[in-house]
Amino acid sequence: MDDVQARERVGRVETLLEELEALPAPARETATELMSALLDLYGEGLSRIAAAGAVGAEVASDELVGHLLLLHGLHPVPLTERVTGALDEVRPYLASHGGGVELLGVEAGVVRLRLKGSCSGCPSSTVTLRHAVEEAIQRAAPDIDEIVAEDDPEAAPALVAIDLTCPVPLPMVS
Repeated sequence: MDDVQARERVGRVETLLEELEALPAPARETATELMSALLDLYGEGLSRIAAAGAVGAEVASDELVGHLLLLHGLHPVPLTERVTGALDEVRPYLASHGGGVELLGVEAGVVRLRLKGSCSGCPSSTVTLRHAVEEAIQRAAPDIDEIVAEDDPEAAPALVAIDLTCPVPLPMVS
């Protein structure tokens, strides 16, 4: 099963869970208890595999395996390390646009970032964050609850001169 098929299977599981919620109470309770028992058994099996040293960062880097390990609290790579790795992946892209990103911290499920360079204060920095940084972090650390980005306080705001005869603002030249 490849990642695309795994995502489709996850979607099907979510649909089935929604259908389960609509069942009458006795059937819903029995199905929920069955799912809970299976999750406990599989979690215990994974825990034993992890304790035997068979689960390392390389194994956990597989998207499906990584999510399964997270579900059972067994991911071998610490959260901050996973976020740092995700940021390292997008730094070349940001640098190619004259920007950068600094990790300020990860606490209580919240990643705090500082956008630097031309990304700081740039109207498209929100788009850059959402499409590059946020996506990379979500892939590496789906257990994050929120990503908060702030602009670099040392970045000078862009000055714009307005030519009233021209509908497009022109950059101010010193």
